[in-house]
Amino acid sequence: MSAPTDDAAITAPTDTDPAEQPWRRLSVRVVWVDLAKTVLSLAPGVVAVGFFDVEPTLSTLWPLLLVALFGGLGAVTDIVRWAFTSYRVTETEIQRRTGAFVRRHRTVHLDRIRSVDTHAKLRHRAAGLRVVTVGAGQQNGAGEAALLLDALSKDDAARLRRELLGLAAPAAENADTEPDAEVLATLRPWWVVYNMFSVWAYLMAAGLLWGLFWLVSTFGVDLYGAASRAADWDALGWLGVTVAVLVVGGAVGAIGMGVNFFTAYWKFELARVRTGGSTHLRTRRGLFSTREVNRDEARLRGLSIGEPLLWRWMGMADTNVITTGLSVWDMEQPTAILPRGPVRVARRVAARVLGDPCPLDAPLPRHPRAALRRRLWWATAIGMVPPAAVAVPVASGSASPWVLWAAFGLWPLALSGAVFAYLALGHAIAGEYLVVRSGLMSRTTSALRCDAVSTIAVRQSILQRRLGLSTVSAMTAAGWSAYEAPDVAAGEAVGFAAQAAPGLIDEFAEGLGDDGGHVRID
Repeated sequence: MSAPTDDAAITAPTDTDPAEQPWRRLSVRVVWVDLAKTVLSLAPGVVAVGFFDVEPTLSTLWPLLLVALFGGLGAVTDIVRWAFTSYRVTETEIQRRTGAFVRRHRTVHLDRIRSVDTHAKLRHRAAGLRVVTVGAGQQNGAGEAALLLDALSKDDAARLRRELLGLAAPAAENADTEPDAEVLATLRPWWVVYNMFSVWAYLMAAGLLWGLFWLVSTFGVDLYGAASRAADWDALGWLGVTVAVLVVGGAVGAIGMGVNFFTAYWKFELARVRTGGSTHLRTRRGLFSTREVNRDEARLRGLSIGEPLLWRWMGMADTNVITTGLSVWDMEQPTAILPRGPVRVARRVAARVLGDPCPLDAPLPRHPRAALRRRLWWATAIGMVPPAAVAVPVASGSASPWVLWAAFGLWPLALSGAVFAYLALGHAIAGEYLVVRSGLMSRTTSALRCDAVSTIAVRQSILQRRLGLSTVSAMTAAGWSAYEAPDVAAGEAVGFAAQAAPGLIDEFAEGLGDDGGHVRID
């Protein structure tokens, strides 16, 4: 029950390429940028040894040696990549050839391009370079985009972007703007509050403190000893030390997250850019490292809004488009069209992107109570694992009885999670969109165009069959590839699947009578 997907056609270069289209090269400045980065990375160590009378021992120099080694290897890699990489754009496709020992040729047809991503780190901006990523719906196991050019000069990158998106060359005095751009959203500084408080703050704090420890130790400063002398840790006890670490680490991490938010989303802008007969959703952002992503709206398949559980009371939301050609695993989150912010802004932007009325605002009927019972049973089964694991040590006296009571205390927490997971369930058909909602840690509401569904599946586990439930899965070539409506009443599951993918299973389903919603295949 599958329909053809719209994955990009990646083929070998043709033998009839017009000779008048010359091959272009990457910018040679990318080699000098890597060498300069290595030299700057060694600067603190050189200053410490040369001006602060720090004894050059292996314990103080090993980080510098590693930096020099990796920097040198990076520079050699850049030289090889620059020498053996070339690209060109014809009337129908963009071609790239690369590789020193194994030559690789990649071709992307222009009508298959879903997005053009232009970004530059601080060192690239200083050298006037840009990295261009062409997304065409082709993803491999490593999440590699269809075609990457690292790096081009700023002018060459702008020229390539205009060629791939069909943009007219801008006027010289206004080279960074488009003549017909409708701004949908811009940065609000107070959105930083939504991005400072998360578990990632502690990872940020650990990274910052480790970097500070390594930096000051290069100059002969014992940061750990100074922290030990600052307070009487023995008097605080393990509880006081734990609280102090959590408070200090959380504060350092929150500040770091706030600074990172402003540097990443400085001058953020979401706009709809019209170019002749097509439109693109364009985001621009960044202070030190800039990033511009252009997403072909004709390739847009839907939109998702995620609301994290612990911060739902703040009205926090993440907004991502469902489209092909952009990796959902990319750390730079090219599918995100808004930074983490208020859910009301996310829904307002969704209405402007998907059209009014917005399918994400459609009422979603409550799932049957059997879905709640299923989650409560699973929560009970999982909640009994910790008490069972500590029962024997407690009975033998090797563990305190309070450990067993603490383990039993996890059961009410698991039951609460089951209730929240049930309340998050919802599904509906809103116009031409399939709308599904689910998730415990992040309640995600996704609107997917019905004509983008390539495969529909209705399945039942043994427990679902006894409870009269089914899970409907809609597969597509975009986004996460599968969007599910779990624990739908079995009697309506096939009917819902038929509406979600019109015409896809009509010939296989003969009736939806009182047989529990099972599909009969002739």
